[in-house]
Amino acid sequence: MDGKRVGARRTTADAHGDVVVLLIGMRINRLWAVHQWLPVMFAMFRMLAELKRAPERGLLSRVLLTASPRTYYVVQYWESKEKLYAYASAPDAFHHEVWARINGKERAGRVRGHVGIWHEAYVVPEGRYESIYGDMPAFGLAAAHGQVPLAERGRYAKDRLAWRAPAS
Repeated sequence: MDGKRVGARRTTADAHGDVVVLLIGMRINRLWAVHQWLPVMFAMFRMLAELKRAPERGLLSRVLLTASPRTYYVVQYWESKEKLYAYASAPDAFHHEVWARINGKERAGRVRGHVGIWHEAYVVPEGRYESIYGDMPAFGLAAAHGQVPLAERGRYAKDRLAWRAPAS
């Protein structure tokens, strides 16, 4: 258990408007090439630490996951696509330094396929996402946007998908 208190209840994420999700990860193609893939893994941890220290950059929450013993990834929830783009291209961010290294290796023909990297970004419009958490602390989308009792958005998935934030 992660130490967060859990009550017997059902909740849903308190997201309003568009939701920005980034899936980003790595695949170890050659297990014994530790000197190639370990720096990639450490770079991801360093970027996550940098983002945690600077919440104004827009990362709301993240979940570290594994798809297999060779594939690791992070599901990230961002404030907006603009903040995601701004971080990705910020000259003062560690991400900029990492991409400069990767691009330099690629141009020099020094990428040998020992480790794969990937990302997928999604902007999900309001009314195209829904969630339910049963007896769970805030997780995923709810960790990024907060939780509300299920009754506030609807008991059924179709009701939660139809929910719209009140006009401001």
